[in-house]
Amino acid sequence: MTLVDRTVRLSGVRGMIADKMMESLQTAAQLTHHGAADATALMAEKARLADAGVKVSVEDLLMLAVVRALKRSPDANGRVEGKEVKLSAAIDLGIAIALPGNLLAAPAIFGADAMGVEELRAARRDLATRARANKLSVREMTGGTFTVSNLGLTRVEQFTPIINAPQIAILGIGRTVERAVRAEDGSVALSPHIGLSLTFDHRAIDGAPAADALTAICEEIEGMRP
Repeated sequence: MTLVDRTVRLSGVRGMIADKMMESLQTAAQLTHHGAADATALMAEKARLADAGVKVSVEDLLMLAVVRALKRSPDANGRVEGKEVKLSAAIDLGIAIALPGNLLAAPAIFGADAMGVEELRAARRDLATRARANKLSVREMTGGTFTVSNLGLTRVEQFTPIINAPQIAILGIGRTVERAVRAEDGSVALSPHIGLSLTFDHRAIDGAPAADALTAICEEIEGMRP
């Protein structure tokens, strides 16, 4: 493969994304908490569903865990508009989707709090299909209350995602790695752990409740249930 010099203009959709990222960093007091969750129960639930004929991905189950956690930590679910923090009773979950041409979209699954894992999977796949065909509505592109960005299929274990302004927070999901853990009987075994990074707007939520929100996400992953 022959490499050549090239210039990519920050215009069109690429320019809009660049402007939005800069606006987010310049207008929000962004801070990131990092953590990790034992994925043993999540993987077991994925296998259980597969045995029952239900095909879901790790990302689908993580979306379910996030929705359940946000019900426990509602202060992380909402938007900062002007001088007001508007917390949302509904969870409209944004899903970051990589598009051809080094582009990115983060459309929302409206009413994700009322969905099971199969419904979340269907909604995510529908958004991804329409995003690649440039058929998303303005409301879908701008109406989320919390966003998830998944780099779990890469070598990235943890990262610092940029808030999808004007939302309060975004969760970055890294790859799953095996970690040594000590069992109750004193033995040591390997278990899969998922790297998680919660970036939040410190104007809207303080460090301690943001940490509680990340802890709730970890607990929902580690206690994954039907």
